Amino acid sequence: MNTPATDMRGEENAGAVRRFAVFAYGAASYVLCLAVFVYAAGFIGNFAVPRSLDSPAAVAWPTALLIDLGLLTLFALQHSIMARKGFKRWITRIIPAAAERSTYVLASNLAMALLFWKWQPLGGVLWSVESTPLVMLLYAAYGFGWGLLLISTFVINHFDLFGLRQVWRELKGQDQARLIFTAPLLYRIVRHPLYVGWLFVFWSTPVMTVSHLFFAVMTTAYILVAIRFEEADLMKDHPEYAIYRKQVPMLIPRLEREVTFVRTGRDPDSGELRIRRTETVRVPAPPVKSGSM
Repeated sequence: MNTPATDMRGEENAGAVRRFAVFAYGAASYVLCLAVFVYAAGFIGNFAVPRSLDSPAAVAWPTALLIDLGLLTLFALQHSIMARKGFKRWITRIIPAAAERSTYVLASNLAMALLFWKWQPLGGVLWSVESTPLVMLLYAAYGFGWGLLLISTFVINHFDLFGLRQVWRELKGQDQARLIFTAPLLYRIVRHPLYVGWLFVFWSTPVMTVSHLFFAVMTTAYILVAIRFEEADLMKDHPEYAIYRKQVPMLIPRLEREVTFVRTGRDPDSGELRIRRTETVRVPAPPVKSGSM
């Protein structure tokens, strides 16, 4: 006959197994992400993979165009729909909330892997850089893009971005503490250094084929659209993002920008922190963080 103590131990063991399963799931998703990240460098850069972005055409160009458009559309829809709050609320009725980000990362990786597998090159060279210094410069820009991409994830919170922080806290039985909004390092120069890294990756090539141009144009268009949705969500979650958005350019750094200084104080009756006065000035780059005056 089970006693209350036995039942409690059983529930604790079941909870520990569930938390470990969530952590293992998140860790596996992260490992797959690293593999896809490395493969993507070879696929877009045309090295060390069996078939790359600019491989010789294997099917007629109208067929290839439709297939590639479908693959890019699938990736864009997955990336955008799963990032919406309504989808997150729905999916967390089915899976633990701590696994939601890992599920997003896993789905993104699967969509990207499918693109690598089924991509159909369009054939045709639009231009080719012959100058060795320029070729080296373009390869350096390509490497810079990947480096900027990786560094950008760490200067915010790499492990939160890829879901590891959430599943680790679940494993430890800790609450999912919400991150506060900050603008560290690169994010004081442009609002989206991660996307800047992607743009360098997409466009830095000494040989521009029809496939490469189509891929670069479509992915750039997606980034510009995605930024609008992403920033709308950020302004809802973090009202201070609206001020940050006015201070820092989206993708292209500028030499001078407006910075808003905010004077705050406690309401003598309620004790609540309130904005007393704001002042906007123009300062040289890099920008100064918003603060008290």
